[in-house]
Amino acid sequence: MLPVSARYYDGLSATRQSVRVMLSEDGRALTILGVPDAGAIDWPLEHLRALWGQGPKPGQTGQMTLTLHQPDNRTDAMPLDPARLVVRDTALIATLRNRCPRLMRRDRRPGMWGRMVRRGVVAAAAVIVMLFFILPRMADTLAGFIPVEREVAFGRAVVGQIEAALGAADLGALDCKAPAGRAALDAMTGRLSDGAGLQYELEMKVLDHGMVNAFAAPGGQIVIMRGLLDDAVSADAAAAVLAHEIGHVEARDATRHALRAAGSAGLLSMVMGDVTGGAAAAFLGELILQASYTREAEATADRFALGLLNDAGVSSAGMAKFFASLPDGEDSDAHALPSYFSSHPASKARAERAETNAAIQTNTRPVISEAEWQALQDICD
Repeated sequence: MLPVSARYYDGLSATRQSVRVMLSEDGRALTILGVPDAGAIDWPLEHLRALWGQGPKPGQTGQMTLTLHQPDNRTDAMPLDPARLVVRDTALIATLRNRCPRLMRRDRRPGMWGRMVRRGVVAAAAVIVMLFFILPRMADTLAGFIPVEREVAFGRAVVGQIEAALGAADLGALDCKAPAGRAALDAMTGRLSDGAGLQYELEMKVLDHGMVNAFAAPGGQIVIMRGLLDDAVSADAAAAVLAHEIGHVEARDATRHALRAAGSAGLLSMVMGDVTGGAAAAFLGELILQASYTREAEATADRFALGLLNDAGVSSAGMAKFFASLPDGEDSDAHALPSYFSSHPASKARAERAETNAAIQTNTRPVISEAEWQALQDICD
């Protein structure tokens, strides 16, 4: 075979060198001619490899980029020569395909699959450690350093993500704003918070959704679902839920949970290849909707709620009735309330504590009037 033109790169510089290549006389190597200061270079055919994806398919024209595997006495994979050879001659490419059975092969090291499995297990373990140990502790630390104004902005963004998760086409599309209902909600909030010395200015919102739910978001944001107002046995029961959520706000539980959720969503997005962060935002909204705090955080929020009710002169009997109406334990309806209302701790025990507190309360009166309670229940109409 006569020499044909090719391009040669020595792997040490970006310089392209014009060379000629041909099969050696014995037909067992590819001879490269014209490399400065090197003379003729023989690349054994058995060690030639086409770079992955850098060669035309059989019957197609184009160029093929070749490299050389350098065998040695080691048991692991043969290293690649840094040099590259780009061949365009279709006849030579066809000849190489016929004479080099390993030309298109991707060499793998012995035991590679075992190493891949072990590395995959280590990577999965690292993700688990990050999700369940490192991120929660980081979130707890960061929550204490976030300025209140930043936390408020963060909380509003979280509420927006939750609205989107509930199916709102536009931000604010699910807001319930009937004037009489808003006035009643403000009256209930004021009754609970006046004189309490709260560190946040509460921002209350009712969303037009049938889920029996209420949750706290960072920075004093508290959202109540219409379904909870529909199912609450009384205004005092709804006030107990609101007081409980204020407890989470004051303890910054919502901020810690949101930071954990955001960190988990970001980590999972990177693992799953979502570089845009769209899945992270959706995941964050879903996690906040299904928020589950620790048993200690729930008990603390309950104590805080009882303190608010006592200071405001609102009977905790409504709180007792509310918890008593919930399924007790882990078998509760997941669509009825977030798990922290049904199982952290058990609803029966929470109802008993509220009843015990109500028995020693004096001079209590309803948190709002019956007319105001009716207006609050109709806030989405």
